[in-house]
Formats: sequence, C-alpha cells, structure tokens
Amino acid sequence: MPQSSAVFPFLSLMLLLLLAAAVMIWLFRDARQARWIALGATLLALLLSLVMLFGFSRDDYGFQFVEQMTWIPTLNINYLLGVDGISILFLPLTQILFFGVILASWTRIRFSPRLYFSLLLQLQLFTLGIFCALDTMLFFLFWELTLLPLYFLISLWGIGPSRRYAAVKYTLFMLAGGIPLLFGMLLLAFNHAVVSGTPVPLGLTFNYLELLQTAVPKDTQNLVFLLLLAGFAVKTPLIPLHTWLPEVAQEGPIAVVALLTGLKLGAYGLLRFVVPLAPEAALSFHWLLAGLGVIGILYGGVLALRQTNLRRMLAFSSISHIGLVLLGIASFRVEGTQGVLFQLLNFTIVAGGIFLLTGFLHHRIGSNDLLNLGGAARTMPLLAGFYLLFGLAGMGVPGTAGFPAEFLILTSAIATHTGAGLAALFGMVLGCAYFLSLYRRVFLGPVGDSVVAEAEDLRPREMVLALLLALLVLLFGLYPTAILELTEAASRAWMVRLTGAV
Repeated sequence: MPQSSAVFPFLSLMLLLLLAAAVMIWLFRDARQARWIALGATLLALLLSLVMLFGFSRDDYGFQFVEQMTWIPTLNINYLLGVDGISILFLPLTQILFFGVILASWTRIRFSPRLYFSLLLQLQLFTLGIFCALDTMLFFLFWELTLLPLYFLISLWGIGPSRRYAAVKYTLFMLAGGIPLLFGMLLLAFNHAVVSGTPVPLGLTFNYLELLQTAVPKDTQNLVFLLLLAGFAVKTPLIPLHTWLPEVAQEGPIAVVALLTGLKLGAYGLLRFVVPLAPEAALSFHWLLAGLGVIGILYGGVLALRQTNLRRMLAFSSISHIGLVLLGIASFRVEGTQGVLFQLLNFTIVAGGIFLLTGFLHHRIGSNDLLNLGGAARTMPLLAGFYLLFGLAGMGVPGTAGFPAEFLILTSAIATHTGAGLAALFGMVLGCAYFLSLYRRVFLGPVGDSVVAEAEDLRPREMVLALLLALLVLLFGLYPTAILELTEAASRAWMVRLTGAV
C-alpha cells in the first residue's frame, strides 16, 4: 500500500499540543483557566486537522502525513502515524465533539474542574491516537490508555448512585476485551516471522502496512479474525457484550456518554483491522457479521421501545444503529463501506449531539425519567426543535446526514444479504416508533410538572453548540458528495484487499 511521508509532523504536533495543555492546566489554580486552556487546545488541534483535511489528496488511496520513528527496536515496534480516506474525517469531527463536550461542561463541573478538563484532554489525545496509529502495538497502547480517563470521569462526575459500579463494569469489560485483541495482534506479528523465515524477535513486525502485505494461512486467519472481532465487539458494543452501555448511559456524566456513543471506536477497529488483516476469514464469516448486525438492530430497537428513561432509550438506540453498521461491513461492497464510514461519522454529530441536548434537558429538569417530563416544547422550543432534527437524522429522513448513510448500507445489504436487509428495514421502522413515541412523551402535550413549566430555553453557549452540529447534519445530508469523494479511493482499496483474498 502506498504512503506519503509527512513534510511537517502535523499528527504528532496535534497530539503533543493536547498533552501539553493537559499538563498546563495544573499550572493554574483558577478553574476558569482550566476550561479556557482545554477549549483553546481543542480549537488549535481542530485547526491542525482541518489543515490536513484540506491538504489531503482524495485520489490517493494510501496513507498520507505518515510519520515513523523507532520506538522499541528489539521488538520492531515503531512510533508510526498516518491517515487515509478511512480515518482522515474522524480527526476534525472528533475534535468538534470534544469542543461540544467542553462547552456543555463549562459551568457544570464544580468538583475538581482542573482534573476533569485535564482528563478530557487526555481522552481526546488517546482517541485521536487510535485513529492515527499504524503500528498495532501503538494502537493497542492508545486503546488501553482511554480506560484511565474514562474510569475517573464516570466514577467521579457521574450523576447516578451506582456510578462507581458503572465505571468498574465498563473498565472490566474493556480490559477483558483487550486480551483477545492483544493475542490477535501478536499472532499476526509471529506469523510474519514465520512467513519471512526470520527468527523471533527479529522477524516480528507490528507495522500495519507490512502486515497487510504478509500472507496469512487460512486457519491462522480464522483465529485472528475471531480474536480481533471479540476484542472490538466489547467496545462497539455488539450483543451480548453490550450490557455496560445502558449502565454507563444512566449513571455516568452525560457529556462523557456523548463521547462513548458518538465515537464508535470498536466499529472503526472492525473496519480498519479485522477485515483487512483477515480478509479470507472475513468472507467466510460474512454470515456471522450479518447475523450479529441483525440481532443488534432488532434487539436494540425492541428494548429501546420498552425504556422509561431517556438515557437508557438512547443507549439501546445506539446499539440498534451499530447493528446496521455491522450489516454494512458484512455486505463487502464499495457503497456499503462508504455508507458505514458515513454512518460512523454521523454518530459523532448526531448521537453525540442528541446526548448533549439530553444533558441540557437534565440540567433543567433534574431527571431523565419520562414520568417527570412532558410538554417541554412549550417552555423550551429551541431545544425541542434541535432534538427533533437530530432524531430525524437518526431515523434517516431525507435531507439529513442519516439518509445517504443508511441508504448506501441498505442497498448494499439487500444486494448481498436480502433477508438481513429486509430485517434491517423493519428495524428502521422500530427506530421511528421509539423515537417518535419518546418525543411525544417528552416534548408534546400539556406541561405536567412545575419544574418543566419554569425551565428556560437554550442559553447562548448551548445555542452555538446545537447550531454548529445542526448545520453539519444538514450539510452532510444535502451535500453528501463532500464525504463520499474523500472516502471513495480508500473504500475501493479496502474492497480490492477482499477481492484479492478470493
């Protein structure tokens, strides 16, 4: 796979900037300085990612802005960064979501704000590292490092009485998922030594670009595929490894839940590592991917219908939507791959946005239980309007960012897995049912609570955030070509990797 080395280390500078800001926060005692440092560092990192985006060659399917430096020479582990058409758009959208989380937390964090904003910057650094890492051990390092800030963010700033239990459950699930992930990556490295005829450790390689070119026997591919699938399935999450998400959604801080549901790192791992590194096994196990996708779509949709808590409903809705992503991956078509990428980008602005709006609602009402809500549109029309827009985008209504993504996935799924595609259509009907039912109970009808009657609408800072995300939803929906042109070359290369395995 071709690659172009970076003339200027944009990726490293972006990561170092966030690290420096996370340390700099501790040089100031004033909490207001901490949030301004976090906001400034995020905006500067966003600027760097936009510079890379505008300098990105959309016709080049290989990796660009590649940086490489020896890290652990005895094991051939390198500091290797780069982005391609699959990962480039995740950088600015991730930073936009973190920008929204910082704004949403602006005046809400009163307990140890310096620690809170420092942890947010660290989480942003590790998340961006996941999207940039081209060495599997470097990727695994970033992957595991996200656990530390998330554990403290959930346990210290969660709103539920069981927030510490939710934090421990999340951490244990992720640690358990990391075991098969590590074994799968080690298996690929040792296979390279066998194929190259070079003894260990000299023959080991964790270089993703080299691993793509290394032949892997079918039996080894099957094992690698299942190990990596199990590891990424925990964080995605796929049924039955999903139970941590409703707990964290209900107990954790809403801004952090917006990050967990908006940034589907597990699904990115499936697309980046599982299928390309074990293509023959992926084709053999297409039925498993499609089956897990359909189960997620229907199971998540049915359970979302039964929820009486707004947060839990959105958590199960997220599980249903990720099932559609898995079905798109299983289609193994260019348009399906582009639809999957589009949908993962949508999660960042749509799922993240609707959770942030849910947080605004919770701050005003003090509850996310449907029994305590009702008639909110009468006193909060702007919040209700933006909530409806993000909900329509989640339903895939034409004119919103959800439509082109879901249309591409469904057409691909029906062409390759007709039964699963039809089941996904039924799941979309369920999605319309649970969102419209929820919206009616929360925002429409008479005001049933005095707290709702006295609630204020979006403040200027909240309005800026909601408007920014809403513009992206409409822009991507009305002009999807901007996304599709950037992802086409890399999606075709992804497919060539599969067809070469046939």
